[in-house]
Amino acid sequence: MPQILLVGCGTALGALTRFVLTTLLGGGALPLLLINVLGSAVMGYAKPPAFWGTGFLGGFTSFAAFAFLTSCFSPAQAGAYVLATVVGCTGAYLIGDRLQDRRHA
Repeated sequence: MPQILLVGCGTALGALTRFVLTTLLGGGALPLLLINVLGSAVMGYAKPPAFWGTGFLGGFTSFAAFAFLTSCFSPAQAGAYVLATVVGCTGAYLIGDRLQDRRHA
């Protein structure tokens, strides 16, 4: 199967998974933040190939959903949420990366 189809299928599965988890968790900002942080940690730890990385995790941690949700906040809330997302996701990626390094050391 061509790489583009693998990434597309992974993206669809990731978006569906994000939708189901967000729905189960009641929607809103916190579930999306948790999903984005979790996806970043998995990306840092696993460094997965295209289907799982660009595809599934790309769809799972959708920036479009983050941007839409943030646009509904007041400026102060939006700033705090953006900061929490950037710090949380970057930190989660780095922690996942560090755990992977320790696992192979």
